[in-house]
Amino acid sequence: MRFAKALSGIALGAAMAVAFTGCSVPGDNAGQGANTVAEGPVKIGFSQATQQSPFYVALTDAAKAEAEGQGNEFFYADANGDVTKQNNDVQDLITRGVNVLVINPVDPKGITPSLAAAEAAGIKVVTVDRPVESGAASFVGRDNKAMGRLVGETALSTLGPAGGKVIQIQGDAGGAVARDRRDGFLAGVSSQPNITVVDGPYCDYTRSKAVTAMQDLLQANPDLKAVYAQNDDMAMGALQVLTENHRTDVKVFGVDGLMEAVRAIATGDQYVATALNDPNAEGKLAIQTAVKVARGESVDEFVDAGTGLVNKSNAPSLVGESTFAAAA
Repeated sequence: MRFAKALSGIALGAAMAVAFTGCSVPGDNAGQGANTVAEGPVKIGFSQATQQSPFYVALTDAAKAEAEGQGNEFFYADANGDVTKQNNDVQDLITRGVNVLVINPVDPKGITPSLAAAEAAGIKVVTVDRPVESGAASFVGRDNKAMGRLVGETALSTLGPAGGKVIQIQGDAGGAVARDRRDGFLAGVSSQPNITVVDGPYCDYTRSKAVTAMQDLLQANPDLKAVYAQNDDMAMGALQVLTENHRTDVKVFGVDGLMEAVRAIATGDQYVATALNDPNAEGKLAIQTAVKVARGESVDEFVDAGTGLVNKSNAPSLVGESTFAAAA
């Protein structure tokens, strides 16, 4: 089944200062520079926010495979969730003579020193998964607000007029992705006053933290009707706790299209829906965009990797051996 991509007219949120106009990046963003590579291999520096999530592991692997498959050089650094380390990592990549940088920011505002250092060195930056306000030639990712809204609208129809309490397990504090997935979900359920969304703790998109949080949340909220987690890994952790406590009446919703979640949707009734967020496509597009930037070609300010809803009707067709599902 083919999915329509998220409409670019839905804003990515305050983290992006530009509108999605679909035009090419003008001026310096696409111009020739000291690090422009007319031909031959491109030296690509990739600064990843963390590897403590299957999504980011897959994103890194896809980026590396695409870069090396094109015959380019790939230099990699893992910030391990520490923005200070990320700034140091980027400085190290610059000193290694990369032609272009791909950065998934730990903190979009906290990497300002990295963006300044890259500009001073004449190196263009492509951000992936999380945008920055300014300083990047392009952002490759998805409209997380639209993704959250898709899932929220499904929760609205699932819970029906009776509504009920929904526990939201959040990603990272202050993160643009977490904020947009929250705001999108709230917009999706906003027309039903009988739905109450209660914010749970930040679990940094990791299953183990979500399991611990859900144990406390379930005890404190025995009347809950659903759980919305801002990624599928956390949602699977919540589902584990609900199963252990025989709470099959509580519906579960997530985001990302983690194959484990897609299988749960296809084979059961408790995990209801997720939104596609294929890291393989995103990693591949990030490298393709970075190579264009390094060669002085024009690129879009926002490269949309696309999304789509996964529910009972299409989940069986998406089940496969990959870690994350992708639209056909």
